[in-house]
Amino acid sequence: MTTFAITTDNNITAFTAAEQIPEGHQRFATEKELAKVSTEWPITRFAEVWNGFAGVVPFDSLKPVKKFTDRKTAVARIWKAIQALTPKPAPQTAPAVPNGKKARKATTASEVAPKTRDGSKKAIVLDMLKRPDGASLKDIMDATSWQAHSVRGFISGSITKKMGLSVESFKREDGARAYRVNQ
Repeated sequence: MTTFAITTDNNITAFTAAEQIPEGHQRFATEKELAKVSTEWPITRFAEVWNGFAGVVPFDSLKPVKKFTDRKTAVARIWKAIQALTPKPAPQTAPAVPNGKKARKATTASEVAPKTRDGSKKAIVLDMLKRPDGASLKDIMDATSWQAHSVRGFISGSITKKMGLSVESFKREDGARAYRVNQ
C-alpha cells in the first residue's frame, strides 16, 4: 500500500510500505486520512498544494486554481491527482520457454466441453448443430424465434469465435443451407 507524506512547504511524496517516512511529514494513505490531516489547514493551503504540482509532469494536464469552493472538493481533487505518484506494478510477462524445450500444445476447443446453461437458446442451438445432419437456418430460426441475421451472427460470434468450435456450413440435398459442429 502506498503512503503519502506532505511537508510544511506542500511537497507531496509517495512511499511504499517498506520505505521510512521522514519525521515532520504529515502522513496519509487514503482520501479519508488526507481529509483528517488537512482539517487544520487554511483553505488557501489547498490551492497552494494544487498549484505546486499543476502543470508539472505527470500532472501536466492539470490547470492551476485560485481557490477551492470547499475542503471536501479540494481533498477529493488533490487525492485523485496524487494517485499518479503511486508506483505502478511491473507488467507481467509470459514465462520464457527454456532453450531446447518446446512449449506445450494449447488445449483445443474440441477438448474442452462447451459451457452452456441447460434450456438456454445457446444450449438448444448447440444440440441442433451436433446432430449428424446438422440444422438448417430455418430450423434454428423456428427454435429460437431469431431472425436469419441473428442466427448467422450467433454461429459466427458465439459458437465459432467465443467457444472456439468449428462449424461446417453445407447445402443439403433439398438445397437448404445447414450448419453442423465438426467433432
